[in-house]
Amino acid sequence: MEADTPLSDRLDDDDYPAYTMGRAAEMLGTTPGFLRAIGEARLITPLRSEGGHRRYSRYQLRIAARARELVDRGTPIEAACRIIILEDQLEEAQRINAEYRRAAKTASEHPAPGPS
Repeated sequence: MEADTPLSDRLDDDDYPAYTMGRAAEMLGTTPGFLRAIGEARLITPLRSEGGHRRYSRYQLRIAARARELVDRGTPIEAACRIIILEDQLEEAQRINAEYRRAAKTASEHPAPGPS
């Protein structure tokens, strides 16, 4: 996000990388190692500050919290990451299908005029 964007807009942005690794780990009640592990499993990819430090967004913290939930229930971290990725793909597929259904319904209710 650009530096001239007002701070209030950045703080409202779910994708703005506002949290350091230490703060993110503290908020999740986990360790920086856990965040590194889910990054290595490619569940989340933190942005890097100019100094090379990992920065996390609120959206990424929600994903990390879901991973922590699964791991706390005994799911291996790699499996937890895969489950979350599959859940996300399923949600996206369902959203697309709903859009197609709405478009098909609209097209059937308002057919295009045929050739004259």
